[in-house]
Amino acid sequence: MERRVKLKTINPHITCKICGGYFIDATTVTECLHTFCKSCLVKHLEEKKTCPTCDNIIHQSHPLQYISFDRTMQDIVYKLVPKLQEDESRRERDFYKSRNMPCPKDITPNHEDDNEKVMEAHAESDFHRLDEQVNVCLECISNNFKNLQRRFIRCSSQATITHLKKLVAKKILNGIEKYREIDILCNEELLGKDHTLKFVYVTRWRFRDPPLRLQFRPRVEL
Repeated sequence: MERRVKLKTINPHITCKICGGYFIDATTVTECLHTFCKSCLVKHLEEKKTCPTCDNIIHQSHPLQYISFDRTMQDIVYKLVPKLQEDESRRERDFYKSRNMPCPKDITPNHEDDNEKVMEAHAESDFHRLDEQVNVCLECISNNFKNLQRRFIRCSSQATITHLKKLVAKKILNGIEKYREIDILCNEELLGKDHTLKFVYVTRWRFRDPPLRLQFRPRVEL
């Protein structure tokens, strides 16, 4: 027999303790796993370094490095609450339209050659705010490779080491398909291709000041 559950019984689990509304861009504190709207949590962390729910210290100096977009929770909220996603999407488009700016969700690349232009448009429209960001310094430690023209980059914490390899391959080897010829290291330790930058930061760089410092070299066969 199918059991019906009223939305009000689930509300305490899908509403933000700061604003009282349903989660928008649900963001979770990685230390205690409490979730809030991203804008609410970021504003809170501008003045305090503690979780709004349990009051535990997230991080003394860089609390924003220890929060993460919770896509699963946000998907659940949108499925449970009728028209919430449509209403939020409309409000977001109205927000950018009132400021004569393109909505980030409406910007899609048409050709691979236009990637750099699209990335610039995303940056100008605050597209990067949709994900938690990590500051990275990517340096060459081999005489066989040249250094990147721009060593400091800012990208999603969900990006993987493979993504960085492809970036390096495109910039210095003139072909993304050559990414397998590159190793990336942190603290002289070879990093796995599927490691996310969030994982690397928390496990290798947690008590150090940003940026996360990584090195690249030609692949070494083990």
